[in-house]
Amino acid sequence: MLSKAIFLEKTENDFSCSIQHITEENLLQQTGDTLIQIQFSSLNYKDALAITNSGPIVRQWPMVPGIDGAGTIIRSSSEHFKAGDRVILNGWGCGETHWGCLSQYAYLKSDWLIPLPAGLSTQQAMMIGTAGYTAALCVQRIIKHGITPEHGNILITGATGGVGSVAIMLLAQLGYTLTAATSKISNTDYLQQLGVHHFIDSKTLASAEKPLQKQQWAAAIDVLGSHSLANICAQTQYGGIVTACGLAQGIDLPATVAPFILRGITLAGIDSVMAPYSQRIAAWDFLAKYLNTQQLQHIAHTISLNECPETAQDIIKGKIRGRFIVDVNL
Repeated sequence: MLSKAIFLEKTENDFSCSIQHITEENLLQQTGDTLIQIQFSSLNYKDALAITNSGPIVRQWPMVPGIDGAGTIIRSSSEHFKAGDRVILNGWGCGETHWGCLSQYAYLKSDWLIPLPAGLSTQQAMMIGTAGYTAALCVQRIIKHGITPEHGNILITGATGGVGSVAIMLLAQLGYTLTAATSKISNTDYLQQLGVHHFIDSKTLASAEKPLQKQQWAAAIDVLGSHSLANICAQTQYGGIVTACGLAQGIDLPATVAPFILRGITLAGIDSVMAPYSQRIAAWDFLAKYLNTQQLQHIAHTISLNECPETAQDIIKGKIRGRFIVDVNL
């Protein structure tokens, strides 16, 4: 068995990204108990950072990137899975410390896998991917906080990206009024089709402003961090919640305690990488229940492994919108 895969190598003076054929012997040197034939993966921001060597994502070399995967189990020593089961992988350090799913086969720990929800195909699961699964965790956290459509506007940053697009679809399906923060104002038609009502230029959030500002948002989903997250907190209504799941603008948070102690807002960190099994199952069941799978076609683009390096460059440059699905057999 040979597995075609994206293969990343790095030395002190050199980095390379190539398409290679990995032997089963090399694949099985990874820690795992379950061999999966991958049908679809996806290209996320973290994958793009790894493929372009743009950030400290990869911690062991060489590496096969791919934090997402969906496919069929070939064999497993786990009592929870058997050959023929269709499963999903999201996160767990794949593409960072363990070979990931931008490959035709992956050898993974069964504890990292969840069954493919009824009603979803492996392709649809990767249209959703880690980005959509993260969006579901954010939306569930907002609902758990008690925010209903009657409370007012919800802000979504990075609205044309994977997290933003799926979050908009979910929230619109649930009846919320949505404001999209995006630097791509030319994409308003795309966002309106997904369910956005209002728009702001994300550049208006990007610089230092007052620690308390006009109350505008009942809740927010933020993928930017830094000054943008600080300003969103300063603009959130009394008792509201901001879910933080990204750092595209920066890892810093130049904020004050004012919104938290004077308006009682909550800043909730959302981790999708190491979320416990029960939380993953609940999020994917939520997606299967509320996401319009036909609408997924509007946000998804299918590419091959060979197209990943160029697409990764476009992701880093902010030139893309929606989700990129990788058919590893193309």
